[in-house]
Amino acid sequence: MLTMPDRSAKKILLIDDETELLNLLETVLIKEGFQNIHRATTGQKGIEICQIQKPDLIVLDIMLPDMDGFEVCQRLRKMTIAPILFLSAKGEDTDKILGLGIGGDDYITKPFSPKEVAYRIKAQFRRNQYIGMRDIETAITFGDIQIDEKRGEVRKADRLITLTAKEYQLLLFLAKHPNQIFSKGKLYESVWGEEYFGYDNTIMVHIRHLREKLEDNPSSPIYLLTIRGLGYKLNTKEEKA
Repeated sequence: MLTMPDRSAKKILLIDDETELLNLLETVLIKEGFQNIHRATTGQKGIEICQIQKPDLIVLDIMLPDMDGFEVCQRLRKMTIAPILFLSAKGEDTDKILGLGIGGDDYITKPFSPKEVAYRIKAQFRRNQYIGMRDIETAITFGDIQIDEKRGEVRKADRLITLTAKEYQLLLFLAKHPNQIFSKGKLYESVWGEEYFGYDNTIMVHIRHLREKLEDNPSSPIYLLTIRGLGYKLNTKEEKA
């Protein structure tokens, strides 16, 4: 049976230029048990707060003074997979389709009741909790690293790790073929889908970045190993290179 996670521990980021609306939303959310609430009145400020606070959910207005919410959403999606709920004075289907298509998880049209927003937020957390419990047995785990393919998440010691799309795809490919050695050419063709001509350092750069994010000591990796003269492998036996 699902139980609602501790709401007070959930970080919520509200991005809207209407101070009165922010006050109303914050008041209602606090009454609903959410205590860790952050606010921004511009898109840029919201992006900066997201980088620092790592919110669990973001409420994002489309009409902002410095940039529209769609652009903000695209930039946020490069650093977080947290659910994004759009707020908009526009009710056109094209805007809803665009918002959901670029990474939004819900779309609420103004005017609305702040309680409706709170209910939508709680629904997102319930849904994500269910997905997490349902998929836990299908996650790929080695050492303190866990890859949840269905959610596109990578965690180290239960801490979410932010990867670029290609870093994630490269790691996932290696994780699906543990302890197997792959040449740079084979990795490039498998992950990038293009013929490898051997004149760039793309694979080396991505492996280095993955080590910096996943290894306790990137200069002495235990997971992403270089096999001299042959290529790379993802080691699941925790033997040092």
